[in-house]
Formats: sequence, C-alpha cells, structure tokens
Amino acid sequence: MSTPEQYVQDKAAASGSSFYYAFLFLPKPRRAAITAFYAFCREVDDVVDEVSDPGVAQTKLAWWQAEVQRAYAGQPGHPVLQALMPHVADYGIEARHLLAVIEGCQMDLQQTRYLDYPGLQKYCHLVAGIVGEVAARIFGQTEEATTRYAHTLGLAFQLTNIIRDVGEDALRGRIYLPVNELQQFDVKAHELLSRQYSERFTALMRFQAERAHRLYDEALALLPAADRRAQKPGLMMASIYRTLLREIERDNFQVLHQRTSLTPLRKLWLAWRVQALGKL
Repeated sequence: MSTPEQYVQDKAAASGSSFYYAFLFLPKPRRAAITAFYAFCREVDDVVDEVSDPGVAQTKLAWWQAEVQRAYAGQPGHPVLQALMPHVADYGIEARHLLAVIEGCQMDLQQTRYLDYPGLQKYCHLVAGIVGEVAARIFGQTEEATTRYAHTLGLAFQLTNIIRDVGEDALRGRIYLPVNELQQFDVKAHELLSRQYSERFTALMRFQAERAHRLYDEALALLPAADRRAQKPGLMMASIYRTLLREIERDNFQVLHQRTSLTPLRKLWLAWRVQALGKL
C-alpha cells in the first residue's frame, strides 16, 4: 500500500512535465509541498482531459470542491490532499487557491472558445496564474511584488502551452486562440481541425508567440532581486518553456499535426544551468 507521499511523487513523475525537473533542486520540505500541490493540479486537470462525458466530469469536479472543503476542515480523504495538508500553513496555501484551479477546469467544460484575449486571460489566471502564485510561496517568496511576477510568468507558460497544443486541443473541440484574433488573421476554425497550414496561420501563431515572449520579459523584469535566488525553480521552468517556444518558432509552428517537446535530458540540462550558473 503506497503512502500519500509516494502517490503524489508517482503522479508528478509520470506526467513527464517540465515542472518536475525544477522541483528536483529544492530542499526536501519545499519539494514535498510543491510535488503534492502539482499532483493536485494534475488530478483535477485529468478530470477534464480524460472524462469524455461532461456531466460526469462536472460531478467529479464538484466532488473535488467538496474534498478541498473537507481537507481544510481537517478531514482530507484523497491521498493528494493528505500529502498536501501538512504543508498548507507553512506556505500560506489557502482553500481559495485550490478552488480557483478547480474553477479553471470547470471553465474548460463550459467554454470551448474565447472571444478575445481578456476573456482568455481570465481562464489563464485560474489555471496558471494561481498555480504560479502558490508555487512562488512554496519556493520561499519574501516580497509582495513576487506575486505579480508569478502571475505573469504563469500566463506566459499557459500561452506557450496553448501554442504547442493547438492541434491537439482542436481535436478535443477546444480552441483557445481568441476568436477575434482568428478573424484578424483570417484563419477559420475548420482549418485547425483539418490541419491546414497557411501563411495566415503562421502569421497568427507568430503573433501569439511574440505576446508570450513579451510576457516572459515582463515577468523577469518584475521579479524582485531579493527573491531571485528563492525563485530559481520558476526561472528553471521559464528557461525550459521558453526554449520550447523557440523550438516551435524554429519549426515554423508545425503544431497542428504534432506536439513539440524537449527530451528529459535537455530539460534537466536547462534546469541545471539555471541552478548552477544562473543562466536563463
């Protein structure tokens, strides 16, 4: 019988995520906290991605909402929350943070299109900004301004994911690229579904990538010098994600028929380089 700690460790490692490589360099208590929090995010995210019936998915997310309330009342039932709850007081992780992540996943069930960028930002705030905020606290944030850095970096990560997953998401019936921007570049939804590349599509994607790059720059400029050392795991993820974005750009946005990824070794190297040399 595995322990809650083993459960979250397995969940985090199995995802193969870039986040996992950044966690490796943390001291043990912080690593335990971020691994449990990340496993929670994966659990609720998987409800949306793996449950094909929206009604069943809604019911599962409602169960998670109730489970968060139970956990904060001192009765966590799920191994993910059993692993997370011992750390919430130390790092200021509140029920509202976990409920916001669930709310973002609920948006995925209710909404498959975003009319404009401000609408998309609200979704990104819940599924990425809040995650960044909690992560920054666990990493050892001391300055108030670091929260804004974390939200901005989370938005940059999410926009990078959206660019990477355009083809995959379209097959699931979801298009995160704002409708008014598709119209601006004269790209039709059916072209994404039928994997039609065009100069219009490339121009649209370049526009998306430039916005993501601006957000990476903005986030790094917002990070107070006093917190730079503590926030190294976030900077490792920034290095990995931005490298991924540059790979996609180099491939001329071939994202409709494939998912670009970096090898585990390359992710580890990028993380180590930030850890050892402070280089992004």
